[in-house]
Amino acid sequence: MTTATPPARRETHVGRSNEATRIAWIERTLAALPTGGRILDAGAGERPFRKFCGHLQYVSQDFSGYDGQGDGVGLQTKTWDQDGLDLVCDITAIPQPDASFDAVLCTEVLEHVPDPVSALRELSRLVRPGGHLVLTAPFCSLTHFAPFHFASGLNRYFYQHHLPAMGWEIIEIGENGNFFEFVAQELRRVRSTARRYAGTELTEHESDTVHDALLMLERLSAADRGSNDLLCFGLHVLARRK
Repeated sequence: MTTATPPARRETHVGRSNEATRIAWIERTLAALPTGGRILDAGAGERPFRKFCGHLQYVSQDFSGYDGQGDGVGLQTKTWDQDGLDLVCDITAIPQPDASFDAVLCTEVLEHVPDPVSALRELSRLVRPGGHLVLTAPFCSLTHFAPFHFASGLNRYFYQHHLPAMGWEIIEIGENGNFFEFVAQELRRVRSTARRYAGTELTEHESDTVHDALLMLERLSAADRGSNDLLCFGLHVLARRK
């Protein structure tokens, strides 16, 4: 008597699109900026988006205080290379003249700033009239890069309130992902989180349950009709300086 081989699990990609979607939007948006403009990458970190700025005069800025280890709490990168930054300073006090940039890129930074409104005010000072702000930040996020993590996320009302008051016209503001995609992303973290914080592995039955739940979330995401009003990965914002 032979034992039947259980059917292979159907793979699902629900909850995996956060970073790829964000990077694609940044690349597309930067490509549309006029050639030759001077752009500030504020909070540039390891400067992953410099490669999309070949047609621009690229200037990078960061406070250069994170080393990859942080305080050991939450999610850390382990290594972090900030050699080659053009400006090492606080994002709320950048030593550049008023209106000296044609655009500012600020991606996944504001949640790491104690006073994001002051940061936006400083970035606004640096952009000439008609210039652009290319901005992303989480709608909701786990603790990461601690102790330099001051907000779990920002929603569209934050930008709609503050940016016009600082002289920006919002051209585009859109959510990345939806409620079901976000839940799926976090469900995929259950195994590693259980290992780290509960000191245990998922049982075979629990692993099957997670897989079944992901299939459910994939189906619901495909049928989604605006659940990003409740929750999503983050916001993508493009604004023009008045």
